[in-house]
Amino acid sequence: MAEHKSGPVELGAPMDYKEHEKSYDLFIKGAKYGTMIIVFLMISMAVGFFTSAGFIFSVLLFIILSVGGILLF
Repeated sequence: MAEHKSGPVELGAPMDYKEHEKSYDLFIKGAKYGTMIIVFLMISMAVGFFTSAGFIFSVLLFIILSVGGILLF
């Protein structure tokens, strides 16, 4: 039969919770800003391809949206 052992659950090095929190915050920020940039890129590409605005306007729109989104976050 299986033996029942009582003792510490964690084996090995102790967890560095402060470092874990920093890594998690960095991941969340990267996901948030990455998603925002991809959405703004898709909007700018749609404006450039499906309207008569052209390439230059869509690049300017992407830059304006990106700067505005970063400032709002």
